[in-house]
Amino acid sequence: MMNSFLAFILRSLIAAPTAVSVWLVAFFAFDQTFPLSGVIGVSAGIITFWLSGAVMKSRFLKRHGLSRKEYAYIEKNLDEAKGKLARLHKALMSIRHMPSLKERVQFIRVTRKIYRLTKKEPKRFYLAERFYFSHLDSAVELAEKYVFLSSQPKMTMELEHSLRDTRKTLQELTAFVEKDLYDVIAEDIDQLHFEIDVAKHSIKTLQESRKNADESRRIK
Repeated sequence: MMNSFLAFILRSLIAAPTAVSVWLVAFFAFDQTFPLSGVIGVSAGIITFWLSGAVMKSRFLKRHGLSRKEYAYIEKNLDEAKGKLARLHKALMSIRHMPSLKERVQFIRVTRKIYRLTKKEPKRFYLAERFYFSHLDSAVELAEKYVFLSSQPKMTMELEHSLRDTRKTLQELTAFVEKDLYDVIAEDIDQLHFEIDVAKHSIKTLQESRKNADESRRIK
């Protein structure tokens, strides 16, 4: 849904005037006592706040073609993913291997992009299921395991080999996650290509029309 803070502000701006209006009507028009008018006004404000939230959510679901059950399922998984992403990003930035810093920052950027896109447009979640149910879990486990192993006081040959292997696997996983992002935005890319083709066709048609018009004027 829209930014939760903005949604709260908007609902409050609707509910507060309603509460005040109902209180004034109850007190002056219906001659209720001041405390009772206040209770009625506050109750009206709370009901309005709740109803406005329900209407906003209903419109949001309709706009994105989702049922309440589908949205609840997606929201639950996104909430779980948020915690996993926080763990992943913390672990990746705790790794002290400087040559891989750029790749790790890119990895973080891509995972954030996938999350933000699916948070903004929940239906995209179905295009990113491989990321949320497989690649994200693997990345968290690998990154946290790397941080744990690299923090050991004594480094052995076997431990060094394990760290190198983990870094390599994380690099390979980055490519898969980038593919996950591409899957999420593939429809947008196709739509862009279609619009480009339409624009090119329109430009070509306009150029041919102008060329024919210029030739007609020269003949005359």
